[in-house]
Amino acid sequence: MKDYILSCCSTADLSAEHFAARDIYYICFHYSLDGVDYMDDLGRSVPFDRFYAAMAAGAETRTSQINVDEYVAYFTPFLEQGMDILHVTLSSGISGTYNSANIARDMLAAKYPQRKIYIVDSLGASSGYGLFMDKLADLRDGGATIDQLAAWAKENRLNLHHWFFSTDLTFYVKGGRITKAAGWFGTVLHICPLLNMDNLGRLIPRFKIRGKDKVIKEIVRQMELHAENGLDYSGKCYISCSACCEDAGAVAKLVEKRFKKLNGRVEINSIGTTIGSHTGPGTVALFFWGDKRVD
Repeated sequence: MKDYILSCCSTADLSAEHFAARDIYYICFHYSLDGVDYMDDLGRSVPFDRFYAAMAAGAETRTSQINVDEYVAYFTPFLEQGMDILHVTLSSGISGTYNSANIARDMLAAKYPQRKIYIVDSLGASSGYGLFMDKLADLRDGGATIDQLAAWAKENRLNLHHWFFSTDLTFYVKGGRITKAAGWFGTVLHICPLLNMDNLGRLIPRFKIRGKDKVIKEIVRQMELHAENGLDYSGKCYISCSACCEDAGAVAKLVEKRFKKLNGRVEINSIGTTIGSHTGPGTVALFFWGDKRVD
């Protein structure tokens, strides 16, 4: 039995069954849907299809990160059981939860000086963050100590690539990420922005591509350019999507056609309610291991 636990936030966007099978603990973000507050509990309170249908119908959403007191309450039972903690957070480039986790750690360190509490910034999000957690679970199961695992996480987190595209610009306009004029022209011209996460864990627009078919080909081309060993990539590949399973399936099919040595089939998950509150429906994200993100 391990003397430490591996933990993350619900925004790693894996299923509850996946987390349980890999012995990964998680703490939930929060969101509201038309003024009603919920835990981001992996679709239990509000199923993902109902959540995205509500957004498409005009429902208002808001999100809130995990605060210091919640982290203290979450970490304490593990420490009381004599367990050390490695907690990996959602990217500091899009959330302040990393800072909250660090403050909680410092508060608890005085009370439990014999315990180790590592807080690692994933510099990732959604099922890319989930793929990162899955690899950490592999290393833990292979015998890595908590010190080795924390060091590996910090050294290798930028090798996890996150590429996103959206076929619906409504919520990018609503959230102020693009102007109304750009959103209008983008919609009329069928522009699908292709974005990725940079080395600071921020979501950065990279290309403006006209048409869904073209952006699907381009996102897979980026995997060809950046994946570890190119077309001989033999790692896992995850996709997450928001109410656009057909588009996600098209990306998965093309990935599996191009990369013959994948470790298993492409796994498709739903973008959770926290991140989905900002993307809205129509977003597909592709995640894989590759060269180090440098900008």
